[in-house]
Amino acid sequence: MKLCMIGTGYVGLVSGACFSDMGNKVICADIDKKKISQLNLGKIPIYEPGLEELVKKNFNQKRLSFTTNISWAIRNSDIIFICVGTPTFKNSNKADLKYVFQVANLISKNISKYKLIVTKSTVPVTTGDKIENIIKKRNKKILFDVVSNPEFLREGEAIRDFIYPDRVVVGTLSKKANRVMKSLYLPIVKKDSRYFNTSRRGAELVKYASNAFLATKISYINELANLCEKASVDIKDISIGIGLDQRIGERFLRAGPAYGGSCFPKDTKALVDTGDKFKVNLSIVKNVVKSNENRKDLLIKRIHQIMGKKCKNKKITFLGVTFKPNTDDMREATSLKMISYLSKKGAKIYYNDPSGKKDILDKIKNVKFCKSISSACFKSDLIILHTEWNDYKQLNFKKLVNKNNFKIYDLRNLYSPKKMLRNKINYFGIGR
Repeated sequence: MKLCMIGTGYVGLVSGACFSDMGNKVICADIDKKKISQLNLGKIPIYEPGLEELVKKNFNQKRLSFTTNISWAIRNSDIIFICVGTPTFKNSNKADLKYVFQVANLISKNISKYKLIVTKSTVPVTTGDKIENIIKKRNKKILFDVVSNPEFLREGEAIRDFIYPDRVVVGTLSKKANRVMKSLYLPIVKKDSRYFNTSRRGAELVKYASNAFLATKISYINELANLCEKASVDIKDISIGIGLDQRIGERFLRAGPAYGGSCFPKDTKALVDTGDKFKVNLSIVKNVVKSNENRKDLLIKRIHQIMGKKCKNKKITFLGVTFKPNTDDMREATSLKMISYLSKKGAKIYYNDPSGKKDILDKIKNVKFCKSISSACFKSDLIILHTEWNDYKQLNFKKLVNKNNFKIYDLRNLYSPKKMLRNKINYFGIGR
């Protein structure tokens, strides 16, 4: 099949590479000239394990191509995937859909025969209806279908999630569109996965409902961790104890920083906005959003409890700054608020992250990137284990720091408090 992915972020690039690896001819299109130029040179603009090899393989076999000519890509494709960003408006919970509608307008100008238009971007309920109306205005006689096909790709596990999905959700009541989509996904649906066909609005809401539920689990276990700290209980025991219940499950029940990334923060807010639009009070989701924001402030207060009120001239080390391991994504990462606050308090901040230096942290005073873990930790007063990269799970802190009376704040509970006590290290975890 001839496919076009409009937008080459996590969703468009990963999906395009995987679809091409399944034997389809895929054009990835984007207005970002620099990004397309890099991709044509084999350089991947995002950190995602296995993606570079997959892109190079299918690019060399001429199944995958990159262009800034989006109109040409639309005309030369049978299925058009909309994969552009849907960020949150500033000072609002509402999703900004301007990029989605810009693409819809461009599609309307460049179709002269049947096209299947698929929304992979995360969009609020009724967005598909609006896309359809935009295209209908210019193409009243041309048949087309607008389908919702939300993505469920985890950063750091995106390729695996695409090839071995929990489910493929397709929102359309068109028999023709559903037949084409089922044929497209057949190679991976065969692998014990589930193909689920629902209405277009149903598919749009499934995505938001899924992310809001997972965000709720994270906020729930984080709040229980606060109670555990007061009651002298280890949150790990609670997570295991409730996670063994198959109705609940163990995933997303690990206490830690506030949730971040490209999905949960914006999607929970957009779901609240959708509820308001339909005059439905989604009080649980509203409280999840509020709890997550409060979490960042609570962790900062905890640093003062560990270090005292004065942080000026203290060397504070962050091991990992991304919101999760195996990604370079800094969006909504708890580290951003913590580092910004500590910088204002006069602390000297050093950080290491396997995904490399972060431009966003260059804008903050007294922040330095260290290529090695040892240089980041040397003579540090406080080490904050922020992201659970494998690189940080077996460290000899006494050798790394080479200083007495340093402290460790383990936001991921990677280490045993008992072992730290035996090694005479001042150790603080989450919910323990």
